[in-house]
Amino acid sequence: MTEPVAFPQDRTCPYHPPTAYDALREAHPLSRVSLFDGRNVWVVTGHGTARELLTDPRLSSDRTRPAFPMPTERFAQSRNRRVALLGLDDPAHHTQRRMLVPSFTLKRTAALRPRIQETVDRLLDAVERQGPPTELVSAFALPVPSMVICALLGVPYADHDFFEEQSRRLLRGPAAADTQDARDQLEAYFGALIDRKGKDPGDGLLDELIHEQLREGKVDREELISLATILLVAGHETTANMISLGTFTLLHHPEQLAELRAEPTLMPAAVEELLRFLSIADGLLRVATEDIEVAGATIRADEGVVFSTSVINRDAGTFPEPDALDWHRSARHHVAFGFGIHQCLGQNLARAEMEIALLSLFDRLPGLRLAVPADEIPFKAGDTIQGMLELPVTW
Repeated sequence: MTEPVAFPQDRTCPYHPPTAYDALREAHPLSRVSLFDGRNVWVVTGHGTARELLTDPRLSSDRTRPAFPMPTERFAQSRNRRVALLGLDDPAHHTQRRMLVPSFTLKRTAALRPRIQETVDRLLDAVERQGPPTELVSAFALPVPSMVICALLGVPYADHDFFEEQSRRLLRGPAAADTQDARDQLEAYFGALIDRKGKDPGDGLLDELIHEQLREGKVDREELISLATILLVAGHETTANMISLGTFTLLHHPEQLAELRAEPTLMPAAVEELLRFLSIADGLLRVATEDIEVAGATIRADEGVVFSTSVINRDAGTFPEPDALDWHRSARHHVAFGFGIHQCLGQNLARAEMEIALLSLFDRLPGLRLAVPADEIPFKAGDTIQGMLELPVTW
């Protein structure tokens, strides 16, 4: 390539990578992209190279490092704000993660499945009572994970309008000032909630952290506020986008949807394939702390590295016919949840929510279809988590 491809870019089709990324696929497994400020950084597009580098301790996730790559102006404005879990390296990252792992195990998730099913059923009851048409993001895709994460954390769902709006502003702005103000408001909210729970405890994860970690001095108040914010935002935004975009994608692939309806036991495999295919969190960021030799190239210390998950998960060497949606491929080794020490803590919960939500949705509404032409339905810009802004449906 003569000129580095600009990164990130908007998708033309909500479930395919931007067409401009075709050049990145051809330059596999490592090339260069240009960020909003003109800085050129490395981009990883090969699956094997990605997994190798995502486990390399010489790549840092610490966003406060001066050389850390900033993909957007909004992101750059928060450079000096340390982010719990996602923005930490070991040993600090390991300490935080160890506190949280017991709440997100397969066993704990299995115990939550009946509650998730009850939540899904209750929301679908309301959708059916209202009757068609309906807007599925606000009526179903967003409330499912929002209700579940609130119950898990011990956050009052009555406050969902507030934190869903602030999460939207945090992730999508549109301006840097919006992002900063949203973060401030969420942190103030959790500061007040932590103070209340310190006097009047409940039974959520946040209550456990207050009484088992904060009071024993294992975390300070600022750290706990940051942890609560990232758990709440990541715990509902990503899964809501997967449910909405997954539904849109299935409606666009009637043969695969028909197969799934005829054989519901395929749903766990379908969720893995949808995670690979959609790759909604596109653009994991790192900075090199030392020189790294990889794939015939040298990543120098202080050079930025971007992992384009949408391209990595379409690596034909790992996933044959990668642009096809195939329930029968082995897709579990995708990197939609990342890889290595920062692999998504809530992935078991996200899988369960997607399985239950999608299976129940298409079972309860067998005639589900788009209520307007597909090209009239808005979806999110390329500089944030991918998903549908709206999803008008009928049945």
